[in-house]
Amino acid sequence: MKSFNRGFFVLVLLIYGVTTAYAGEYLYKDQVFNKPKFAQYINKLGSQLYNKTGISLRLVILKTLENNQTIYQYESNLIKTFKHPTILLTFSASNKKVDIIARPKSLYKYFNKQQVLSPASSFLNSLYIAIVYSKNFEQFKATALNDGGTIIPLLAQRTKGKVETNDKYSAALFNGYADIASQIAKAKHVTLKANVGNTTHDMMDLLRIIFYGVLLYAGFRYLKIRSNHKKRKK
Repeated sequence: MKSFNRGFFVLVLLIYGVTTAYAGEYLYKDQVFNKPKFAQYINKLGSQLYNKTGISLRLVILKTLENNQTIYQYESNLIKTFKHPTILLTFSASNKKVDIIARPKSLYKYFNKQQVLSPASSFLNSLYIAIVYSKNFEQFKATALNDGGTIIPLLAQRTKGKVETNDKYSAALFNGYADIASQIAKAKHVTLKANVGNTTHDMMDLLRIIFYGVLLYAGFRYLKIRSNHKKRKK
């Protein structure tokens, strides 16, 4: 899995290109990456989504939250400046905080905020988190049933160096933005030509199958070796 992670982030770097200043209407602010192809994709997908649904999905990438603001306070102030129905996906790199806010609140019915921001990419992940961190049964049930996260599981990956870390951040936000856009498009019964949300989910599902398959095979081999060792002793 380590070699896959390194290869994945190198691929992201090649896709998104070198660093130059570039932003637009839907990549509303980028203080960290400034990668033109990343910005072009976000703006293209955001433009299609707005033209077909009337909903503006904007991505805000900050170096840090200033003046002791919480990420919610920052979003709440920024979202007031937009005229159209708007969803903000906001990330602060130094604080390692990510959040989603929608105005009007009726927009939340078009996507699953809890799922997008879930720290668990699969049911087994969510079950483990529920067992370890839940303080009561209600919290356990809510956590165990909340999986399929497309941002935080990638943010939690270990990386080495600034370049690899930035690739991890851009991949996570790319995933999350595409996921939200895909859910809105599905709820509105429209098709987005630039959308890769379903592809992203399929890829992550395939990786989960491979990962757990390797674990099961390793467990089987371990038990077989132990069994053979006991037979030789006898």
